[in-house]
Amino acid sequence: MRRRMRRGRGAALLTAAVAVSLAAAGCTTGPDARQDGRAPEPERTHSTAPASGPVLAVKVDNVPAARPQTGLEAADVVYAEAVEAGLSRLMAIYATALPASVGPVRSARESDLELLGQFDRPVLAFSGAQSKLLPLIDKAPLRAESPNEAPGAYLRAADRQAPHNLYLSPGKLLPKPSGGAALTTGFTYGKAPAGGRAESSRTVRYPSASFTFTWSGSRDRWLVSLDGDPARTADGGRLAPATVVVQHVKVRESHFRDFRGSNSPYVESVGSGKAEVLREGRAFEATWKRGSAADGTAFTTKDGKPLNFAEGQVWVVFAGHS
Repeated sequence: MRRRMRRGRGAALLTAAVAVSLAAAGCTTGPDARQDGRAPEPERTHSTAPASGPVLAVKVDNVPAARPQTGLEAADVVYAEAVEAGLSRLMAIYATALPASVGPVRSARESDLELLGQFDRPVLAFSGAQSKLLPLIDKAPLRAESPNEAPGAYLRAADRQAPHNLYLSPGKLLPKPSGGAALTTGFTYGKAPAGGRAESSRTVRYPSASFTFTWSGSRDRWLVSLDGDPARTADGGRLAPATVVVQHVKVRESHFRDFRGSNSPYVESVGSGKAEVLREGRAFEATWKRGSAADGTAFTTKDGKPLNFAEGQVWVVFAGHS
């Protein structure tokens, strides 16, 4: 009952907050804010202290109208998943840094709850969800923070059309980064294993979307392209993770459909299967295993040893099979 009351009250507060914000000069949020309503990106800093709180998970839009996204470069992990109509959506995980702004923020899906089970009561920022899914989100071991629950943490940007214009101010949900210890993903980092094969580019295709990762030796990173176009940050740079994981998972129909009647895919992140880990211009065959939703995912080599990732941002692209 309390959450339902908060939703109703929050919706009214969000409408009022947006109206006040848009009436302000240039839709700004402070003396250093950008004129499009999104705060400038800070320098990324990292914390090595023990976890002092939960990770922040943000559902991020990934259709062409949503690009360039804001704040993805500050994420520790970016998950790419299939959604309706063969499109894709991202979930950005923040533990060691909180950017000034993240977005555009979009809606949650049922399989997000399974994926987030590996973290200790994470904060989930999302624009909303289908009405029948909301009770499952309420019961999940996480802190749900949509605009209904936290209207003061969100802002509509004036330079984009809805629904691709909702942005989150992470500092309004968490006072500071929680630290790397909050990343209970099961990932290990360190020296690359022996072997592997040289890989200059890898593409993962969904029916209506694609991800391409091209190795840049000069940057020691994988340059991201989305649907064939360079994926850029809000200030014009390139999204460039240190490690890319192509994780082969089962994708089935969920119990939910969107407003057009299309079924929402359910990405099964618990189980086991094959994966390719891309780092330092090479591809390594791996096996992944996740015993339960409360566990992280272990990636191992052919001989059963942990397959280390390179230090830096990780992208995990779920490549589905039925």
